[in-house]
Amino acid sequence: MPKISLDMPNEILEDLRLHVGDERKFVSLADAVRTACRKMLDQLDEIDARHGRGGD
Repeated sequence: MPKISLDMPNEILEDLRLHVGDERKFVSLADAVRTACRKMLDQLDEIDARHGRGGD
């Protein structure tokens, strides 16, 4: 799996960490970021479909 690096404001990182760990929604920060990206891509595909555009 390819690895990426990104810059993120500390406020977002702190907020994400509230949802990561044992008994929380995500097992890791990477899992949280992957899930958010998938959700955003699904939403973009839905928008493209409503406007008759291919989601390629």
